[in-house]
Amino acid sequence: MASSPADDVPFEGDDVIRDYIEKYSNWGRWGTEDQRGALNHVGPEQITAAAGLVRQGKVISMGLPLDLAGPQSGGFRANPLNMMTATGTDYLAGKQDVLPGGFGPSKGFGFSDDVLVTPNQAGSQWDGLAHIFWKGKMYNGFDAGDVTSAGAGRCGIEVMRTSMVMRGVLLDVARHKGVGCLDPGYAITADDLDATAAAQGVEVRTGDAVIVRTGMTETRRGNWGDYNGGASPGLSLHTAPWLHAHNVAAIATDTWGCEVRPNEIDLFQPLHVVALVNMGIPFGEIWDLQAIGEDCAGDGVYEFLLSATPLPITGAAGSPLNAVAVK
Repeated sequence: MASSPADDVPFEGDDVIRDYIEKYSNWGRWGTEDQRGALNHVGPEQITAAAGLVRQGKVISMGLPLDLAGPQSGGFRANPLNMMTATGTDYLAGKQDVLPGGFGPSKGFGFSDDVLVTPNQAGSQWDGLAHIFWKGKMYNGFDAGDVTSAGAGRCGIEVMRTSMVMRGVLLDVARHKGVGCLDPGYAITADDLDATAAAQGVEVRTGDAVIVRTGMTETRRGNWGDYNGGASPGLSLHTAPWLHAHNVAAIATDTWGCEVRPNEIDLFQPLHVVALVNMGIPFGEIWDLQAIGEDCAGDGVYEFLLSATPLPITGAAGSPLNAVAVK
């Protein structure tokens, strides 16, 4: 498939992107047909070790509620809408005295039912490896044309359905720096990640999901403003070497796009290009990290079993989730 006409337009920072892709790309690392990317770092050894972290019996959610109070402004995506198609008031009004579907008289039986209408990436979610293209390709060199109106023929979110159980490590950069929320536009560096990990007494290992708290979701809750696409703290493009060196399987933050905005070079979401498209690292976005941040600060334990499986939506580029930390 031909690439976009804009693919060869030069831009400030193009040399950095080219250098990082040449050094850190995982295309072909796990075979030419691989669609799991950095999740290949997670195997039985990593999963059983993560399970051994469960000692207190605590389960902490990192997912925002899926409802109309969510963070979306409506310009690009709408907030989730749950529509009731059968209710208790219907039942009490006698509208279910004869059950639908040919099931006959209700004889006192009643029910409620509903339909969720939502973009797959409206709230706490995963960006799958079919979500972003670069110069006509997605992860592992698969053609952007493999994603059609019928869905992603390659790298659909369903390939991750058994892969998102692993060791999670919270790096609470905001708390480490003594602020409620990092300033919009603050680029979190590799040194910040290392300093936070050292202060917390936690080590990032092969196959980890690194979860970075900036404080943004909790401080914007209910007054989202330009949360979607506006200025925000986030990972620097220049954390790409750190992510590669640590064999990170997935990253997640409490911001709209994981990486710092405004972007550091003249390219939209350059860390997505390097880390998601070329390194095959799924991005978790819009996670609610208030409760897990408070809990980890309280007990001093910043590692846990993470269960964050996506919905197995065939051919989807992303998925809603309710990520949970089990301690």
